[in-house]
Amino acid sequence: MFLAAALLSGCGIFGSNDKDETVGWSAQKLYGEAKDAMESKSYEKAIKYLEKLEARYPYGRYAQQAQIDVAYAYWKDGQRASAIAACDRFIKLYPNNASVDYAYYLKGLVNFNEDQGILTIIDSPDMTERDSKGSRESFEAFKELVNRFPDSKYAPDSRARMRYLVNSLAQYEVHVARYYMKRGAYVAAANRAQFAVKNYPQAPALEEAVFIMVKAYDALGMTDLRDGSDRVMRTNFPESKYLTGKATRSAAWWKLWDPDW
Repeated sequence: MFLAAALLSGCGIFGSNDKDETVGWSAQKLYGEAKDAMESKSYEKAIKYLEKLEARYPYGRYAQQAQIDVAYAYWKDGQRASAIAACDRFIKLYPNNASVDYAYYLKGLVNFNEDQGILTIIDSPDMTERDSKGSRESFEAFKELVNRFPDSKYAPDSRARMRYLVNSLAQYEVHVARYYMKRGAYVAAANRAQFAVKNYPQAPALEEAVFIMVKAYDALGMTDLRDGSDRVMRTNFPESKYLTGKATRSAAWWKLWDPDW
């Protein structure tokens, strides 16, 4: 009993150095200090205050705002997974809150910035090692915002980011398809190009995707699919560089085009 008492006393002594300065603070003071910390870009401190606010006053009038604010603070502090989790929690708990459109927008931004450099896949020695998951999730968040809140002040920027993401994702698929073509993996190349055509029909990269399909199907001896893709190419891209220039002789254009394009 004496030993246990001594140990407890020792814990009390050593723990006294970790005094919580926020003990006794009201919800208003916690929130005010958190906002001040965010304004001064002290996001780690802001997170600490907001988390304490949520824990101590979960049903107060500052609780809902604290949850969306902490998501933003997580994002700016580089804690992307925590930011997305906080956005999802806010959306689930407060689907009718006036700030739920912002929660979707913030979720989209977190993933958008994570894969903002998706076009740098060109520099990768192996295109298949790149992951476009973040961009897809970003697109879905912006899409949900635009569909549910078309008049939101965040909708115009979300639409612009969606257009960028569509082009980036299509370009990603085309780069991967080209990678497979150069290595003779024609089935994989055709599948990736076909995926781009089906999912991103308005993207600028569609022209090259159809071209890759024609080349891949020709290499595989799948003449029906090759001829079908050829018709799509001629109908939708009659002025394509893949149809003109080198394809001036009588032979099929895909037989003349340099396979290393």
